[in-house]
Amino acid sequence: MESEIIRSGDFEIKCYRVNTLVIGSGAASLNAAVLLHSSGQKNILIATSKWGGGTSNNAGSDKQTYYKLSLSGEKPDSVAEMAKDLFNGRCMHGDIALCEAQGSVQAFMNLVRLGVPFPHDKYGAWPGYKTDNDPRSRATSAGPYTSKSMFKALAGEVKKRRIKILDKHHVVSLLTDHDKNKVVGALAVNTREKDPDKAFVLFNTVNIILGTGGPGGIYETSVYPLSQNGSIGMAFRAGAAGQNLSESQFGIASVNFRWNLSGSYQQAIPRYISTDKKGNDIREFLCDYFPDIRTLTKATFLKGYQWPFDPQKITGYGSSLIDFLVFREMTEKGRRVYLDYSLNPSFRNKETFSFDKLDPEVFNYINNSGALKQTPIERLLAINTPAYLHFKEHRIDLASEPLQIAVCAQHNNGGLKADIWWESDLKHLFPVGEVNGSHGVYRPGGAALNSGQVGSYRASQYICKNYNNIAPSTEIFLRESKEQIDADLILAKKWLDSGRNPGQNKYLRIIRKRMSETGGIIRSSNKIAKEVSDAEEMLKNISGKIGAGSVRELAESFMLMDHCLTHFIYLEAIRTYISKGGRSRGSFIVVTEDNDKQKDLQNLVTFPNLCEFNREIEKDILEISYRSGKVIKKLVKVRELPSQNLWFEKVWKEYLEDNYIGC
Repeated sequence: MESEIIRSGDFEIKCYRVNTLVIGSGAASLNAAVLLHSSGQKNILIATSKWGGGTSNNAGSDKQTYYKLSLSGEKPDSVAEMAKDLFNGRCMHGDIALCEAQGSVQAFMNLVRLGVPFPHDKYGAWPGYKTDNDPRSRATSAGPYTSKSMFKALAGEVKKRRIKILDKHHVVSLLTDHDKNKVVGALAVNTREKDPDKAFVLFNTVNIILGTGGPGGIYETSVYPLSQNGSIGMAFRAGAAGQNLSESQFGIASVNFRWNLSGSYQQAIPRYISTDKKGNDIREFLCDYFPDIRTLTKATFLKGYQWPFDPQKITGYGSSLIDFLVFREMTEKGRRVYLDYSLNPSFRNKETFSFDKLDPEVFNYINNSGALKQTPIERLLAINTPAYLHFKEHRIDLASEPLQIAVCAQHNNGGLKADIWWESDLKHLFPVGEVNGSHGVYRPGGAALNSGQVGSYRASQYICKNYNNIAPSTEIFLRESKEQIDADLILAKKWLDSGRNPGQNKYLRIIRKRMSETGGIIRSSNKIAKEVSDAEEMLKNISGKIGAGSVRELAESFMLMDHCLTHFIYLEAIRTYISKGGRSRGSFIVVTEDNDKQKDLQNLVTFPNLCEFNREIEKDILEISYRSGKVIKKLVKVRELPSQNLWFEKVWKEYLEDNYIGC
């Protein structure tokens, strides 16, 4: 690839000229890079703010799930059935669902070929299990670190192919043509450079694959890895549209060491306790709301494979009532909440835990798992020893100390709008992984990993067939992008002249607090309008309140700007959904004036007011973009599942004529 040095004011900037810039180093980004390279496009480059710093290499659960088409057993499955199940999650386009289902086996077997240790038996069968929102048993796992195994395998392939990696390069802007119809490059800050005047890097590109993950940096209560901030804001600033931004997943997770507490962590049936802020006054607070220990232990057990908070699973003492009670214990009562594996749950000091009091479904699972043990920690060890050892490796011994928890933001089902080739409405920009908003309201657990692999394959395939040309000359590139570059450099110069501003961290705290309180599992129609207004006001003024005394602080200043725009756009999507009559669904409860008093859970039968997908705002997809300082919104009808003509001779002819890649 070519590079040269250009000057702009006080800044000396290195400019790379490449066909495709891959931003991010998660499993989706790396898969795209490998597939581009293997298809013959060698003029590619990976830029990442921290190699291996994203969710792929740093997140998991008791046995992190990868969702795929069933590949074993007697129960029938098909691409059409998998596509239907994805599509039935609501507000997901049918053609996207079909692509994710059709590409499932190819993506999965590619990971197997690269060495990801998915289990199979001596006959070569890949067994599955059921996960949340999964009507079949399509889920598989390589253990607590499935996505980390994927990252390692793909990273090894990247390095084997000697694909150029620019680590510590924080991409801060996507550059577009004058009409904001397509991306033409990007601007980054090289945080390895000590001299701010030499820290900027330009990329003159034909294509950009954006794999920067979910917006983990905008939440106060989060299970996203600390290193996972997300940078979807720069795509909004460039003019790309988002969709389904109101749809995030939340669930119970540990907070000191961030980890999802699904599966075995709940199926071992620990007790939920709370304390005051000093660690005193231990209470098993769930007992105040559940009628007996049988109902309580069943809800705890079901939380294992019904992990995401879901308002549909509150009534009738369902598993998500636990999430709500944890949230309430923390926010309304100001108490700390823990899982305790050293003692069994009890019930108001009257009813003690015993196996004969368990629901048959719970007893059969524990019995079949060989886990009829006397304490939760013994049951956890019997069901899934690695789940226990995982915390032990991080200096937390579940056998001897309670585990502090919260209801945390975990995954954004929405993201950037893209077509069946994962190309954004901003042409030549391909969002892959969590930053792509392909998912609907409900998705099977593990479907995101499949989507990231399938989407990155399709993006690389499209690029190699349609956008395989060389980037334009530097002169032409700068003619298109200089105005945008100069605007960022002027901001940077102002911040550097101002010097470090230690007070600017308060804005990040405000953003995170606002998102967790307003965009979390409880969303109030009374509160959201004011919070959107405050977020917009912050966005208008924040650039003048930022300073930077170093290259690292310069990158952090751009990140703060990104978070500010991101949280404004997300809150505006939530406000629009609620104001147009949207009701509780997915992983949140809408609290209106009519049901505000029901937060005290006095009426478990009618709480909450569930979405019936019979209003436009509920059944259509909300698209939202930000152009020239204005928010543009529109409701789009969901595209139905396509009807395919799979007559072999017809498909073969189109394939031979190279006439099958296109929208």
